[in-house]
Amino acid sequence: MSTDHHAIPDDTSLLQAAEITVFDFQGQSVKFGSILADKPTVVVFIRHFFCGSCQDYVTQLSSVRPDALDSAGKQVVVIGCGSYEPIAQYKETAATPFPIYADPSRKLYHALGMTIESLALTPANEPRKSYLQKGDTANALRSIWRGPLKNPLLIGKQGNISQLGGEFIFEPGPKCTFASRMQHTQDHVEVAELMKAAGIEYP
Repeated sequence: MSTDHHAIPDDTSLLQAAEITVFDFQGQSVKFGSILADKPTVVVFIRHFFCGSCQDYVTQLSSVRPDALDSAGKQVVVIGCGSYEPIAQYKETAATPFPIYADPSRKLYHALGMTIESLALTPANEPRKSYLQKGDTANALRSIWRGPLKNPLLIGKQGNISQLGGEFIFEPGPKCTFASRMQHTQDHVEVAELMKAAGIEYP
């Protein structure tokens, strides 16, 4: 696959991705392709389940109105790289109505070209994204509080802390029409830009 972080996955990669198993909040296995089978889907791949900045992104994403999704005939799904056990807590903390799945093996991430592992923050020459409302130190402390301190039983289940995520738009098939892979830990596509690409009214 091309190293371009906006490269659309090729057909072989999409067929491989469709067969990969992810897990819902109850630990039930689901083939990724079945999630995409019924309607066009915006899929947001977050980093690990303790990442505070990704939680802020999902919270901002959750301001997308249900009637806007219904009008567009589309859905939004979130996938993290940890185990399924943190999903319920994550969903509550991020205040999101969207279904969340876990890809602990990271096979799906890799199949779709999300192979970068990094802990780098926003480069000095790059503007910070709008979802980053808090400073880096405050965000790091909040991630620790939301994760290990508040939920000690979930330690080790959050996923690889270096794994970067991305955003994709799929048509049933599956066919991919949009791809953006994070280049650093604060590099989710602006929600407004993602919704425009998906044809979903926002705000």
